[in-house]
Amino acid sequence: MNEKLNELMNTVIKNDFCIGCGICASIEGSPLKMEMDENGKFQPVFDESRSCDNMDIDVLSICPFAANSKNETEIGKNLFEKNTTFNEYTGYYIKNYAGYVKEGEFRKRGSSGGMGSWVAVQLLRENLVDGIIHVKSAIDKGTALFEYQVSYNEDELSKGAKSKYYPIEMSKVIRFVRENKGRYALIGIPCYIKGVRLLAEHDEIIRERIKFFIGLVCGHLKSEMFAKSIGWQLGVAPNNLKAIDFRKKLKNRLASDYGVEVIGEKDGKEVVLSSPTRELYTTNWGHGLFKYNACDYCDDVLAETADITVGDAWLPEYIKDSMGTNIIVVRNPILHQILEKNSDKVFIEEISVDKVYQSQEGGFRHRRDGLAFRLYLKDKNNEWIPPKRVEPSNNLPSKRKRIYEERMKLSQESFKAYRAAEETKNFNKFIEHMDPLIKKYNKLISPSIVRRVLLKAKREIKKIMKN
Repeated sequence: MNEKLNELMNTVIKNDFCIGCGICASIEGSPLKMEMDENGKFQPVFDESRSCDNMDIDVLSICPFAANSKNETEIGKNLFEKNTTFNEYTGYYIKNYAGYVKEGEFRKRGSSGGMGSWVAVQLLRENLVDGIIHVKSAIDKGTALFEYQVSYNEDELSKGAKSKYYPIEMSKVIRFVRENKGRYALIGIPCYIKGVRLLAEHDEIIRERIKFFIGLVCGHLKSEMFAKSIGWQLGVAPNNLKAIDFRKKLKNRLASDYGVEVIGEKDGKEVVLSSPTRELYTTNWGHGLFKYNACDYCDDVLAETADITVGDAWLPEYIKDSMGTNIIVVRNPILHQILEKNSDKVFIEEISVDKVYQSQEGGFRHRRDGLAFRLYLKDKNNEWIPPKRVEPSNNLPSKRKRIYEERMKLSQESFKAYRAAEETKNFNKFIEHMDPLIKKYNKLISPSIVRRVLLKAKREIKKIMKN
């Protein structure tokens, strides 16, 4: 076996740090192919029909979690250092905004303010790219519900709007780009953007053809079990799920209080079923059920290697608008100019780095303080870990450490619980397995009696001051 490939398999893959991006399987001469494992996560496996003797790129230099690959700050410095400001949370940036799209159906169709799709459309309108690489409903749903495809016009692009909390891989679409001339923009989560940036440093064709990178703020990537569990709770058995909308906007509610809709077969008929996410058992994002292990060892929340990043503006001043508002971190001057000159089509207002941090505060805390503790635990057990910009540390309050430990258990046990439920064809088995763990975690994170009294007093003081 190729020495570099052997090291990749014995570090990243063996220790469950693979995010399933498929970049290692996309390079010329790679003997790898991407398949979904028993936990509903894409992972590389050997294709016996291929030889590894003709690999033309060092796989350790392009894997986002390998020991030899550059980190986000190093990549960002090479790309964006000129005429930008650096912050440890946002990476390099020209300006940060909160905003939404005013024209057309972008905001209505989007997860939040519609800015991601709108920016992609502007690149097409201004003839800066020929196609957009993004996630859409799979053409053949035999393997997965979603996949990366290329859209060449606004109508095609609109069919890929909204976030998909679902496993995807990039090997096929990267090979497509390599085999088909054109200028492309890529939309993706932080580690996928990072991986393609690393690939572009070694692959001249990819470097020349992928012109722009649009990043998505990321909490974590879910396995296929997440989508299937939602359908199952709504009455659609796992193998009968045909489609899912993870971000269905609900009128007159907070932007964070959205719903989910599934299409599938129930009692021999095709049905469309929906529910507010808060009413479902597996949709509490803080529990981290069905989360890729690699996500717990990532320190990039804001896709720092992307030309522009968009995400949800989870801020008090915007969250009341059920239509949604985006935070926007701009690093590329061309995209910055597009935003600034289209004030008639979009609403944007500049916000501080502190506001950007506040909008994703929980994610940053988990990916920095929590990551430091998780790295410490790995170090303590002499286990291999990918190099991170965060140093291992045990210097946290004991309660925070318990919270992070319980989160890891919730994620790990959710896969076991789901497999047991599928074997018995009974979702209640999942609930029986997870309930004690979730109750223990919820009790751990609930405010103490003293804190509750203080918070209540604070609210009462505010009311008095208003009057």
